Amino acid sequence: MAIDEKLIEKVLLEREVADFLYREADLLDERRYDEWLDLLADDYHYSVPLRLNVRYDDVAERENTRACEVQWFDEDKSTVELRVAQLATGVHWAEEPVSRVSHLVTNVRLDRVELPEVEVSCRFLVYRNRVADETDFLVGRRRDSLRRTEDGWRVVKRHLLLDQSVLMAKNLSIFV
Repeated sequence: MAIDEKLIEKVLLEREVADFLYREADLLDERRYDEWLDLLADDYHYSVPLRLNVRYDDVAERENTRACEVQWFDEDKSTVELRVAQLATGVHWAEEPVSRVSHLVTNVRLDRVELPEVEVSCRFLVYRNRVADETDFLVGRRRDSLRRTEDGWRVVKRHLLLDQSVLMAKNLSIFV
């Protein structure tokens, strides 16, 4: 049987990318935010539109808010750095006491490969427990653009689609 070298390359690349995403999740869970920030490209952009409850025939057009409309997040790297700096003060009201967070990443697929960049889609579940009785779940799918650099992979763009149309969390101080 002949070995398909292109398939092997794709599988190895997909595994490399998945390992990067799992390592990133660990950094966030362990509150190693400075190391996590190093994984973000200087031109990083993060967006999370609101999900709307719409009729079946309007889903394609109106299920998500657009970039020019209200979103849960629409940030660049400098804004994320400010959020990290605020958490690092130790007096962030939403993280005192600190949350216990678990990021689960699954269904990692390479959608486009044009090295040094790749587009990756995956599903995620983020669990947060804070104080005695505050528990939050964020569930959805994510599309990431990653760039391979001499220092490793960097996240260039992250677009999240939450499955929830209403978030019951008291705050959104965690990173997804």
